[in-house]
Order: sequence, then structure tokens, then C-alpha cells
Amino acid sequence: MLLAIDCGNTNTVFSIWDGTRFVATWRTSTEWQRTADQYYVWLSTLISLHKLDVQISEVIVSSTVPRVVFNLRVLSDRYFNCRPLVVGKPECLLPIDVRVDQGTAVGPDRLVNTVAGHDLYGGDLIVVDFGTATTFDVVAEDGAYVGGVIAPGVNLSLEALHNAAAALPHVDISKPQSVVGTNTVACMQSGVFWGYIGLVREICARIRAERGREMKIISTGGLAPLFQQSEALFDDFADNLTIHGLTVIHRYNKENKSA
Repeated sequence: MLLAIDCGNTNTVFSIWDGTRFVATWRTSTEWQRTADQYYVWLSTLISLHKLDVQISEVIVSSTVPRVVFNLRVLSDRYFNCRPLVVGKPECLLPIDVRVDQGTAVGPDRLVNTVAGHDLYGGDLIVVDFGTATTFDVVAEDGAYVGGVIAPGVNLSLEALHNAAAALPHVDISKPQSVVGTNTVACMQSGVFWGYIGLVREICARIRAERGREMKIISTGGLAPLFQQSEALFDDFADNLTIHGLTVIHRYNKENKSA
């Protein structure tokens, strides 16, 4: 079975893929100090608790935190007796072209989202990922990654507001009852919520205008459903988009390296 690992700046997702479906998916905080042994104890405990009969023989990793990759490599080698496929490394083939300025390093999560989006929806896409950063990835008609936009993440913006202004409290993001707040928390929630509604709508509109064509807008990430239910910003919400993309990349590498 395949262990797909999506390591983001805040959380890391582990999913076990049996070739047709995800047997299990778990999430933990991203900590570069976590050792291979700690990963294995955590993972094997969850497998045991869920009484899963799994035999992991292959591993693929996408990580936006380079320092984490070493211990994930050790985990694969020591406990699963395999060399992991790491997105972004030369040996990891991609089923898409990457058309950006020469020398530009594109985050592996953005490449994986592009692969997944094209596999699920075809080309001419804008993939909006609500993570630590809010990213907009533009997928060409043929599936190529052709660039995008990076904006501060929703929670990052709230944290910055709280940390920079001593009188402002920490608040959780939610849709306010009205645009005009009548207390500090409501004012902050309104500013962030409607501010991001405007940000997403305007950036997507400008991308469509610049590309000169209609484009589907697909959202992913934990806060995407919150924005989707309020303003029909997206054509679809894709949960676990990055993990799906990892299975597509893994399959592509197996097919091309065995050919």
C-alpha cells in the first residue's frame, strides 16, 4: 500500500491508499524536530487503534518545510524498507509542464494541487487553497502550471492583527451577522471575512480577464467551505485535493519508470 504524506507549514496529513481508495487519513502538527521513530510510533498506534490490516510498501511526500523531509526519508527507509518519492526532486516525474520564469522554485504543494485539479476537472482552472497562505494556482488548458498568486492566509492575518495591535483580541474566523460590527470581535470578523470574499472574487476575476477565457474555480483547504456557503465563489470544493494529487503522481512515476 501507498503512504501519501502532505506536509504543510502548519499541519501534516498522512493517508494510506490501497490503489482504489483511502483506507485512512490522519493529521498531525508539522514539527521539523519530530524524529522518524516518533512518526512511526504515532502512525502505528493509530493503525492499531483502528484495527487496520495494512502493509505499507511505498511512500510519496510533498513538503513545504524542507527540514521535515529528512526524517520522513528515514521513516520510509527504516520502517517501510523503501525510498520515498519526494515531489520537487529530480527523480520525481510530473504529468504536467511547469511554465514559470527560469530558476523559479514552485512549492511542491502547488504542483500537486495542479496535478490533482487537472486530473479531476480538466484544464482552465484556478485552484484556491486556504492554507497558512492563501494561494491561487492557474492551470492551463493542457494541465500545465502557469503561475499564480500568493496572499496571507486567513488565520495568519488574524494573528498578525492580534499581535500588532495590543487592544485587539484573538478571534476565530466566522461569517458575521452583518457587515457593520457593533463590537470589537464582530468588527474584526467582518473585516477578515468580507475582506477575503473580496480578495478571492477580485483576484479570480482578474486572472480570468488576463487569460481571456472562462475558468473553473476550485477551492480546497480547511476554511474553503466557510467561504463557499456564503458567496458562491467556487465551482466546486475538493477535500484532500493535495493527497489525491500525490496518488496521481505516484501512479505516473510507476507507469513511466517501468515502461
